[in-house]
Amino acid sequence: MLATLPVRDEASLTRPQGYAIAILIPCYNEEAAIGKVVANFRRYLPDAAILVYDNNSADRTRQIARAAGARVRSERMQGKGHVVRRMFADIEADIYVLVDGDDTYDAAVAPLMVRLLIEDQLDMVTGVRDPAQQNAYRLGHQIGNRLMTLLVRTAFGNRIGDVLSGYRVFSRRFVKSFPALSCGFEIETEFTIHALELNMPIGEVTTAYSGRIPGSLSKLHTVCDGLRILRTIMMLVKQERPVQSFGLTGAALMAIALTLGLPVVFEFLRTSMVPRLPTALLATAFGLASSMSFVCGLVLEQVARGRKEMKRLAYLAIPAIGDST
Repeated sequence: MLATLPVRDEASLTRPQGYAIAILIPCYNEEAAIGKVVANFRRYLPDAAILVYDNNSADRTRQIARAAGARVRSERMQGKGHVVRRMFADIEADIYVLVDGDDTYDAAVAPLMVRLLIEDQLDMVTGVRDPAQQNAYRLGHQIGNRLMTLLVRTAFGNRIGDVLSGYRVFSRRFVKSFPALSCGFEIETEFTIHALELNMPIGEVTTAYSGRIPGSLSKLHTVCDGLRILRTIMMLVKQERPVQSFGLTGAALMAIALTLGLPVVFEFLRTSMVPRLPTALLATAFGLASSMSFVCGLVLEQVARGRKEMKRLAYLAIPAIGDST
């Protein structure tokens, strides 16, 4: 589901009523932007509680956020994943708006995202980034985001358009059932795969994405963080899709075994001799490894199914948004 809205459409100013909304802003050295971010979200969601979690900033992020009217808290463990885990554990609300503190996302879209979550009883609404400026995305980030999105869509389903977006709205039952195991920027990937794996109702809204203002520097390291995100995707594929993961490995090993072993078999059938005994032994070893890989995939598939059932039960134990029964 992808809702598109002009940035200043008056419909976006309709504010949801009757729900406790928490705006969660993780921050690290964002003194240049955090005041504007707090002010913008205060304007479009005036009844929401705005909480800035400072992650060991060395500048005046905390003071500026507090002066802008936000409640400021701290998380000492460095990394966005640690901050999000602390936020989700600490804050009690019906609806959670998560946004970066760098003023790259449009606060005017937040009421639409919240309203979509409520009206369609969704568990996650993602702000799909539409670059408003030519330099909003670095080239490495564009390539990395498209690659990661393609990998996740291929492995877990074609229901998401921007895996790495930092602008999301969550229901309470998503937040309180989310395991939050990641430490850094791979947390966005974990959000997406958690929702897709449990077949949660999710939606998307297109939002303008701007470049950073002067004095605000990106904390995302293209290569290092890209590799960590890729590793997270691969680990989650292995964990949640073991048959596919170990099956591909088993198929590759079997292909090697057949490539090495078939000539030996043909030679034996023709001469009743095995002149290349080391090759025959190596082919046998690859064949055994392939069989073990297939068996491991089948066993781990049952384990993954049990884990998925437990996560689903934990998720269902929390009422849906708007459910008063």
